Amino acid sequence: MSDVFDEPDDATPLTPEERDALLQSWITHRRNLNEAEADNILAATLWARRRRGRRPADLLTDAFIRTLHRAMFGKVWRWAGTYRTSERNIGVEAYRVPVEVAVLAGDARYWVEHATYAPDELAVRFHYRLVAIHPFPNGNGRHARLLADLLVMRLGGEPFSWGSGGIAETGDLRSRYIAAVRAADRNDIGPLLAFARD
Repeated sequence: MSDVFDEPDDATPLTPEERDALLQSWITHRRNLNEAEADNILAATLWARRRRGRRPADLLTDAFIRTLHRAMFGKVWRWAGTYRTSERNIGVEAYRVPVEVAVLAGDARYWVEHATYAPDELAVRFHYRLVAIHPFPNGNGRHARLLADLLVMRLGGEPFSWGSGGIAETGDLRSRYIAAVRAADRNDIGPLLAFARD
């Protein structure tokens, strides 16, 4: 059995204070944490898909971005829906997170209003920029993927497959996802767009 805080090598570790915010005392191993988060995310996905408001712009606000993260992780982590205050090996400096999220939301509303990109590309670009900001202590990739799914659906498309598996786990799927994100870091969105529909 693995320690509850064992992370894949390419994951961003939590600070001791963030680890202390685990809400469920029965979570003692990594598999317990994965199960609890998966259950919370499933409930949040169902809630978000039934939510009122059909305009894409309804998703592209600071308030909804934080609310969705809280819905996805709020039964597991005390800090769910709260922007990180500690520095990471990826993402912007913590003090810049609220401003960068607001800028991204505004940019994405502009993209929607002016049909700057096709729906798939718009949602994947939004996902990439949100992951690059890395606004929360944990769950950034899962949060950004669900938000991209919701966004593309509001734009008339189908949810993405994201490689048709659990990216949070280790293995080939996670490696392919990370490689696609790194390609986007080099201004090549193509691999991430392809992976999203893989």
